[in-house]
Amino acid sequence: MNTKSGYLFGAKQHRLYYRAWFHEHPPQAAVAIIHGLGSHGSTFINAVNTFVPQDYAVYVLDLRGHGRSSGERGYINHWSEFRADFHMFLQLVEYQQPNVPLFAWGHSLGGVIVLDYVLHYSHQLLGIIVSGLPMGAVGVLPWKLAIASLLSQLWPRFSLNTGIDLASNSSDPAILLDYSQDPLQHTQGTARLATEFLRTQAELQAQATNIRLPLLMLHGSNDQTASLTESIAFFQKVGSKTKQHLEYPGAFHDLHADLDAQTVLADISQWLRQQLTTFQKTKERQLSIVSLLWSLPKSE
Repeated sequence: MNTKSGYLFGAKQHRLYYRAWFHEHPPQAAVAIIHGLGSHGSTFINAVNTFVPQDYAVYVLDLRGHGRSSGERGYINHWSEFRADFHMFLQLVEYQQPNVPLFAWGHSLGGVIVLDYVLHYSHQLLGIIVSGLPMGAVGVLPWKLAIASLLSQLWPRFSLNTGIDLASNSSDPAILLDYSQDPLQHTQGTARLATEFLRTQAELQAQATNIRLPLLMLHGSNDQTASLTESIAFFQKVGSKTKQHLEYPGAFHDLHADLDAQTVLADISQWLRQQLTTFQKTKERQLSIVSLLWSLPKSE
């Protein structure tokens, strides 16, 4: 397995850290992953260990204000910065893995970023995966969101602890120990990030029918951060012809790092295979049509 890490430049020249894992030969597909609030890309090592042996290239990004990327912890000025950063990330993946089918996986806040992105860019993603989508109520106390709304214009960088307990993210004691000792994890959110998140959330609700890419949504029944009920309600509004929603009984927010992570990752693997099979059959059908047209007698 080859590994690569480095920085790319996002919106306003922010330095964004990424990591990648892949084999020497071209992979069957690439998966670009975006983490949730307060986390970072390297928390998806379970996914790396599952997907790379199955001949996928896996890329993870530290969002601005997170992990090893530049920026104030938990701050953005406008949601378009996330959108532009993600666009640059996908371009990097495409440059390093040319002519390879590309999927995007967004977790929690990352899921909102991915869904917003596909509404604004006609990018040739083959499909999108969204886990722990925070749609509707989130695990932040209402009075903190009220303060954020009040201060967003007056003091946009005002920062508060989100109050989201890291222990609510996973039921795996080993993972929780890693989280507690991880200096790159944080629980900070700023006033402007909160209002930009709520505004984008509302826009997604209003435009859900315009999301048309193949979609896999995953949610744990014991998710204390993102509402399962709201996730299902949003999923039902999405306009994708190919879509699937999976619920994991008793699972916490970070499905990729919970006790049942291997089941979750196996389900994602199966879905990826299905999309690649459909993609390959479509290409073969298109080539057959082109071949047939070329074989027809040409009129003089």
